[in-house]
Amino acid sequence: MKIIPAIDLLNGKCVRLHQGNYNEITKFNSDPVRQAQTWEKQGAKRLHLVDLDGAKIGEPINDQTIKEIKKSINIPIQLGGGIRNVNRAKELFDLGIDRIILGTIAIEKPEIVKTLSEEYPKRVAVSIDAKEGMVATRGWLKQSEITSLELAKRLNDLELAAIISTDISTDGTLKGPNVHALREIAETSINPVIASGGIGSTADLISLASIEHKGIEAIIVGRALYDGSIDLKEALITLKNLNIQDSLNDKDNFVV
Repeated sequence: MKIIPAIDLLNGKCVRLHQGNYNEITKFNSDPVRQAQTWEKQGAKRLHLVDLDGAKIGEPINDQTIKEIKKSINIPIQLGGGIRNVNRAKELFDLGIDRIILGTIAIEKPEIVKTLSEEYPKRVAVSIDAKEGMVATRGWLKQSEITSLELAKRLNDLELAAIISTDISTDGTLKGPNVHALREIAETSINPVIASGGIGSTADLISLASIEHKGIEAIIVGRALYDGSIDLKEALITLKNLNIQDSLNDKDNFVV
């Protein structure tokens, strides 16, 4: 199980929103480039970037910061927020972004998701952000009429890098993930699932590791890393030890 640190960009700063509310912003670092370097030094193998300005208004306000982050680290970057056409997606790939994350257009223009997933197989992820089971779009400001499970089923025909599943009601709260919803998404999707939202302790990471076999391949962690509820180095060691123990148990249970 992988841990992917999150950096949410708003006006070039590193912030976190509470349950996706742009009126409840906590600023964590005025230098997101240095923050990205810190996560890499602590053992992160991938970085999760979200352009909150792009998600809200659809304009690439943070591109200069994104370029600087890309130049400063060696680990791959997945980026989402305001990617609503093919040209914008190609711009980001040209910048060296390893994986793009599509959200709103998966509802509003699904043909674009299909086109990009065919042109860039395993490099397009789709973010399914849901509140009370219904998918939200436009930076979580608009509610759709499709359930998260229905959208996951529609995406099974595409060769995606991952589904990123977020329960908006838990995001930024540190009160724990919606394990039940994540299990349902993982059981529905044939694409790998990345869990997001509500992670507040190492115990939460362990609870998600318990359903890794369902198709949960990674966990995005944001606020808990910034306020010290989770230490990235220690969490990576904990999950690594869990994997080792699981492997030993599998050997013990093997019958010739």
